[in-house]
Amino acid sequence: MPSTRDIRRRIKSVKSTAQITKAMQLVAAAKMKKAQDTANSGRAYAHLMNKILVSLKESAEDSVHPFFSEGRGAKTLVLLITSDKGLCGALNTNLLKKLISTKIEGEVEYLTIGRKGAQSLARLRKTLVADFPLKDPAKSPELRPVGKFIKDKFLTGEYRKVLVAFNNFINTVTIVPSVEQLLPVSKVTLGGKRNFENHSHLTEVKDVDASELPQYTFEPSAAVVFETVLPQYVNNTLYQMLLEARASEHSSRMVAMKNATDNAKQMLKDLSLEYNKLRQAAITNELLEITTAKMALE
Repeated sequence: MPSTRDIRRRIKSVKSTAQITKAMQLVAAAKMKKAQDTANSGRAYAHLMNKILVSLKESAEDSVHPFFSEGRGAKTLVLLITSDKGLCGALNTNLLKKLISTKIEGEVEYLTIGRKGAQSLARLRKTLVADFPLKDPAKSPELRPVGKFIKDKFLTGEYRKVLVAFNNFINTVTIVPSVEQLLPVSKVTLGGKRNFENHSHLTEVKDVDASELPQYTFEPSAAVVFETVLPQYVNNTLYQMLLEARASEHSSRMVAMKNATDNAKQMLKDLSLEYNKLRQAAITNELLEITTAKMALE
């Protein structure tokens, strides 16, 4: 049975931990708000751009641009976007589980954004071709080397398609690990509400319907327009995916630190109760000893 001194030490240690987790919660909450606003502000543009290009892909010839058709290679390139730091719950673990459970045909090679993803792939002995460290918050120009690397590799025919694994931000408590196809151009879901089992009140993002879009006239030609727009589409979509991942990271860290702080407060209550019981028992024993000694002297 622990002594009162041991319990006092534990109470002091738990108080220090609670102060740290509370401070981390406040920092994560401030970053979370900014990251969520940034992700939400760019989502409409990314969704509309993807919707238009997917519908144009259905009516355009495959030869009009390489990004509309699969590459000649047999391998698949996967970009894994994770966090650099931990203490964000099961965020990275759930994403890795989603990626591993996704069936990908043929040989798979990886590139990463985030130290946790690179470490996990190294432990799993996966083929890592490149790692791009990006500070937080990341700016769009800082992501261009990643987009250039992907576009160059795809255009050379080395890879059949390019996938991106990232955490899709829905709201503060709902984060969905996602694996979306970046190249060739296909429908990509970024944030927003979705249909979940037994959650019929959530609305699903509508599929692309070419009949809803107007007929476009290209000047000087479709090939020239796609040559300019599609590289920008790749860069913008990658940036939006990174924003979704960063919003998910800060939200998950804020929730994890809040849970840790609440658990520390509950532990303090339990330890204080145990300490008071031991202290009361010690006082009672001392009173009994005094009473017994007095009765023996009479």
